[in-house]
Amino acid sequence: MRVPPVPGVTPVALGAPERTAAELVDVLRRIKGVHDPGLEVSAVQAADLAHRHGAALLAVVEHPRADPALLVAAVVPGEQVPDDRVGLGLDGAAVRDVTEGVTATGYPVVIIERATAVGAQLQVVVRAGRTAVVFTLHSTTGRGWWDVSEVAGRFVSGIEFSGTGSASASRPRPGGTSARSGRR
Repeated sequence: MRVPPVPGVTPVALGAPERTAAELVDVLRRIKGVHDPGLEVSAVQAADLAHRHGAALLAVVEHPRADPALLVAAVVPGEQVPDDRVGLGLDGAAVRDVTEGVTATGYPVVIIERATAVGAQLQVVVRAGRTAVVFTLHSTTGRGWWDVSEVAGRFVSGIEFSGTGSASASRPRPGGTSARSGRR
């Protein structure tokens, strides 16, 4: 999996959990401009979760009109990602909206906006042959949610896969699907 550099998306290293947490704190402090002890606790929790679940990516998504959000991605075999709405958890009360589309690079994508107890969450499932990548974008405050979702959408829409089969050569490459393309 390869994703393009996009202004507003800062990946952090997924070496040791302690290093990941430290780098995450540095990025969040740079964005927020404050020394908040809560950032350290949140960074440690996010780093631990990313490592425990084998994340392929942990990044901070920022926009001038928004609070930062975390973007986590996991690569899974395509057969482990259900094709039906029930299997994807799209039949529950927590689902606000579901949009299907194609990335700018030609891969099928399902975008799921979920209601959470705190903040806002978006999941994006991109498939390529027998592989899928599940991206989860989470904002604890939801402030500027549409702005950070749009930045994350540009990032995810540029995904490229190698060695897993490519996007259909017969399918035209559209302009992409941003996180803002869903119904409101």
